[in-house]
Amino acid sequence: MENQVSSKNIMLKYGVYLAVSSILINLVFYATGTLLTLTWALGLIGILLMVVVLVMGIKKYREINGGLLSWGQAVKIGLGITMVSAIIAVIWSLVFNYIDPTIKEQAMELQRQTWENANMTTEQIEAAEEMTKSLSSPAIESAIQIIASAFFGFIISAIGGAVMKKSEGDEY
Repeated sequence: MENQVSSKNIMLKYGVYLAVSSILINLVFYATGTLLTLTWALGLIGILLMVVVLVMGIKKYREINGGLLSWGQAVKIGLGITMVSAIIAVIWSLVFNYIDPTIKEQAMELQRQTWENANMTTEQIEAAEEMTKSLSSPAIESAIQIIASAFFGFIISAIGGAVMKKSEGDEY
């Protein structure tokens, strides 16, 4: 029972760390005017941050659990951290869209320029805009954000768990 309480505390604590760190990074990109233009850098930093925080959380659980960790426990801890962070991030996204309601329009304009530079026809651009708009409702964006977080969280936790697992019979 003590380990279960510890795992919940670790999931909450590290989930908040991941969410707050991600939000701060987003704010820095927003303040510097690069939020929409350096999305590749933001994505890379986000993945690296997720790896670091998940590994730290899983290691903390292993430490509290007497140095023992199963692959399943690692995945559970990692997904718990990721889901806490994803829920906070969804709430932040909704708040941020309220703070700057033009951000979606700015993103669409940048995307339109990219499509034009790729020599897409007017009909293709209009069709792509309609598809993009249909996927940009708050509910769909929130679902995509949670699913993507769960996917990457699972992959990172599964790899981390495979590397860090240790049972009582393991000798290193």
